[in-house]
Amino acid sequence: MAHEAHYIHPDLKISGFTEHFHKSDVLFEEHLIVWFISGETKIVQGGQTHLFGAGDTLFFPRHELVTVINYPKDGLPHRSVVMHLTAKRLEDYYAKNKVEVKPVPKPGFRTFGKHPLLQSCLASLVPYFDLRDPLPEALAAIKVTEAITILRTLAPEIDHLLADFGEPGKINLADFMEHHYMYNLPMTKFGYLTGRSLTTFKRDFKKTFQTTPQKWLTEKRLDLAHYLIREKNRRPSEVYLEAGFENLSHFGYAFKKQFGYAPTE
Repeated sequence: MAHEAHYIHPDLKISGFTEHFHKSDVLFEEHLIVWFISGETKIVQGGQTHLFGAGDTLFFPRHELVTVINYPKDGLPHRSVVMHLTAKRLEDYYAKNKVEVKPVPKPGFRTFGKHPLLQSCLASLVPYFDLRDPLPEALAAIKVTEAITILRTLAPEIDHLLADFGEPGKINLADFMEHHYMYNLPMTKFGYLTGRSLTTFKRDFKKTFQTTPQKWLTEKRLDLAHYLIREKNRRPSEVYLEAGFENLSHFGYAFKKQFGYAPTE
């Protein structure tokens, strides 16, 4: 993986990847703000692919599935500053800033581009990573509070997301799986996100789809890859990660077994 993470505080780190690329299907337990220092990042969510580079700032909501593919670029490794917005930090913040929490649609990740307010806030952390000692809690609190204030200024509706501390409730299993089958997560996570225990998830899945989760997931991912290759003229080496496969050779084997010919054909 060749991944390095340097923390100056539990909520603040610099993350780096030095490989050709690194792909992960992620489900963050906390809201994250990420500012890219160098490299390139491809985000895949909801059947859409988005590309970001140095200077861009993204916001990732907690409990939101997303595929992240990081690449070095221009001879530089992929590096980013990452800020965690913990529930405790947000609860303290909103205890002082009363907000009526209302239900909001699933937000997905959000880009703020190279907005100077967020960019300057996150970039100002970079010199602190040269410190030999951890960043004092008082200073870390100031920087996180600054970032929250900027988010609320740029997107006032984000209050209803940041101030919602509830856990996922039981939702429609079929709708969720049809929109999230391309993510490689443990079955326990799929269960958690649909408001079910592992045992209940497997039982409801069999009742809904008349098959096992693993078989259904493989077939759905192969159908997506087949569509992208045949209808969108994408190369197998481009689509196997987006479709939910981790290994190109395994993808080729499974594809040929399913359709009777290799994806390159």
